[in-house]
Amino acid sequence: MAELTLQAKVDNLGQVMDLVEEQLTPAGCKMKTLMQVQIAVEEIFVNIAHYAYGESVGMVTIQVDVEGAPGQEQAAVITFADSGTPYNPLEREEPDLGLSVEERPVGGLGIFMVKKSVDSVEYEYRNGENVLVLRKGF
Repeated sequence: MAELTLQAKVDNLGQVMDLVEEQLTPAGCKMKTLMQVQIAVEEIFVNIAHYAYGESVGMVTIQVDVEGAPGQEQAAVITFADSGTPYNPLEREEPDLGLSVEERPVGGLGIFMVKKSVDSVEYEYRNGENVLVLRKGF
């Protein structure tokens, strides 16, 4: 498992993406799966950077783990932890994709994309932290 703690600023997204790639590529994660994970990771990190701490900047910890043995079913497990405002993105209603862009309320599309990109998304508010876990098999 690899872990990175840094300021929740969009400028730091590259470091987060590098961490994900550095952990998943050597484990045999295929490019298509890696791209799906990266879409989800980018969306979650950018949301934390924009919304978790309001006008101030706080810290976020990202852990990247690979479960399972090489040559067998494996899974990428990415955990985000921040001490920003408690917020469970899974409680948001799914966007109505049948509506036009003008009719659709703002928000919700990002977490929808995250849910479609990975196998599972879990959220828990624990010890004063938002903890969000993404899991994607490969």
